Amino acid sequence: MDYVAGIQKLKRERNAIILAHFYQESEIQDLADFIGDSLQLARAAMKAQADVIAFCGVHFMAETAKILNPAKKVILPDLEAGCSLSESCPPEIFEPFRRLHPNHIVVSYINTSAAIKALSDVICTSSNAKTIVERLPKDRPILFVPDKNLGAYIQKQTGREMVLWQGTCIVHEIFSERKLVSLKESHPQALVLAHPECQEAVLRHADFIGSTTGIVKFAEMNPAQEFIVVTEPGVIHQMTRKCPDKIFIPAPPDNECPCNQCPYMRKNTLEKLYLCLRDLTPSIEMDESLRLAALRPLEKMFELTDAQG
Repeated sequence: MDYVAGIQKLKRERNAIILAHFYQESEIQDLADFIGDSLQLARAAMKAQADVIAFCGVHFMAETAKILNPAKKVILPDLEAGCSLSESCPPEIFEPFRRLHPNHIVVSYINTSAAIKALSDVICTSSNAKTIVERLPKDRPILFVPDKNLGAYIQKQTGREMVLWQGTCIVHEIFSERKLVSLKESHPQALVLAHPECQEAVLRHADFIGSTTGIVKFAEMNPAQEFIVVTEPGVIHQMTRKCPDKIFIPAPPDNECPCNQCPYMRKNTLEKLYLCLRDLTPSIEMDESLRLAALRPLEKMFELTDAQG
């Protein structure tokens, strides 16, 4: 069947909005009402006027949308679309670890479950982590959860004392420094754009380090014509749309795969999106006490991000 036409019809009937992450398949991005990174998608979810939010991303993102929109129906095409970072920090293990650091401010990357958010003082994304950390009280140490690579990068940028949870993203952890150096030799004019979830060995070769949105904007604004992209290659679809005259080369991982696709993000398909809009399931549900506890550090993130000065 024509899933595109079916999705568009159901979207009108359900008064639904489709939010999609940059790492989704290109055909899903092309159908979305809004495409963005985690911070942009959280803001879009807050502003959504629709009755139904169809979230084409991974589970923690749909959970975040539900935390921010308790009265709306939030659906996810595939409930198995998880996240290695979120899974690396189980709440039953993190909670006693947190008690060992009673004076630390818990800064949790948005790539965490609602249960971890509820145990946090403030949430951050790769877009605003530096700002968040810089605006926290200087006399308090920080416990950064769960991405050790992003945490180490922010620690280096801010000079703040931080205890780092030892989680990593399976996509960004596996980029090969050796193959990146070889790729740079083959494309000497190309600038390297990297996500801060990558290891330090990879980041030191980058001309720009930033969030997915930051990477897209840098490529748009920079006069260079060739870029090596060190993040999930789904973002290249938007980069090519915005800059059709430029060349974008996905950086190779340290395995035999020619690219570095996130297996969780790719679980969502047009067929699954159609079915979840048709049946309004799978939907995201959570206990109200958990939602309210997880909402507090998200609101703190927006407060610190939007603060002036």
